[in-house]
Amino acid sequence: MNKVRKIIPAVSVAVVRGKTVLLVKRARPPSQGLYAYPGGKVETLAQAAARELKEETGLQAKDYRPLRDIHIDGRAEHHAVDYLLTVFGAAYVGGEPAASDDAETAAFYTLAEMAAMPLAGDVFEVAEELLGPAQAAER
Repeated sequence: MNKVRKIIPAVSVAVVRGKTVLLVKRARPPSQGLYAYPGGKVETLAQAAARELKEETGLQAKDYRPLRDIHIDGRAEHHAVDYLLTVFGAAYVGGEPAASDDAETAAFYTLAEMAAMPLAGDVFEVAEELLGPAQAAER
């Protein structure tokens, strides 16, 4: 018999600056050691997206819009819970990325650079939606 697992709402933010998108290298599970969009657990989706971006990178963004929901099964990394991650898109407003809180690193990357990186889940597909199809980036 399958036990029903608790699902925790979470958010992440894909911030676009020119032809780049911001990624952080996750310092803790889930997805530890992989590059992903800054994010975390939520109070309300819109408030959490802005808060997590500020806490993990020091950046400010505007025009937050939900892009997709992703179910993250925590069992793969021995988590007791699953996550329902709402990925937001946003436009860069100001600041330089500085890793803090859950982030080990924080920087803007092109699609070509991202193609050679260990990425979490749908990170590359979301970046292509925001930046346009990868021309020279072979995934």
